[in-house]
Amino acid sequence: MATNHSSLHRGAVVLPIKGFSDAKARLEPVLSAENRASLAAFTAGGVLEATEGVDTFVVCDSDEVAQWARERGAMVVRQHKAGLNGAVANGVDTAQYKRDWVLVAHSDLPFPEALLSIVDLELATTTVTIVPDRHSDGTNVLVIPANCGFTFHYGPGSFAAHQDEAARIGLPVRIVRHEQLGLDIDTPDDLAQLPASWLEGDFS
Repeated sequence: MATNHSSLHRGAVVLPIKGFSDAKARLEPVLSAENRASLAAFTAGGVLEATEGVDTFVVCDSDEVAQWARERGAMVVRQHKAGLNGAVANGVDTAQYKRDWVLVAHSDLPFPEALLSIVDLELATTTVTIVPDRHSDGTNVLVIPANCGFTFHYGPGSFAAHQDEAARIGLPVRIVRHEQLGLDIDTPDDLAQLPASWLEGDFS
């Protein structure tokens, strides 16, 4: 499964990112508004750094996020479809042009370093790869062939829904259960899964 990063130029990464001040509302019981915004920017920065070497498209409807993304070398797609599924569709529609595959990731992965290693170049153009969250309910990372007609089903139960979608369009599914990439930060319980050293990071 190891990927030579120098061979990844035929793909692209899509990162939908909410306005930092609007992100992580479910963490309100344990983090202030300022710390929630800092956390959102901190994790997004880590995910963006993990995509270095691959063209990355940040999908947003926030001027703040758009400027932040451009300053870090990402391309910006302004969101014009509603919701997360709309944002991902906007990003993939743009990113897949003249590319072989597209990786979609959330921007709240605390340990994204292995993100590009999920891409199997021998399978990326013919197979849907899914990294589920730690509950095997959501989809933390998704790799799809470009221009395959995939419809996104993010939200509760998306892990199963994306497998069904792959079957609908006649593509096999490769499931990668990854301890680090299976973690995301939506709830206080998600924060509780992280080591104390991480929680003492730069976002607080």
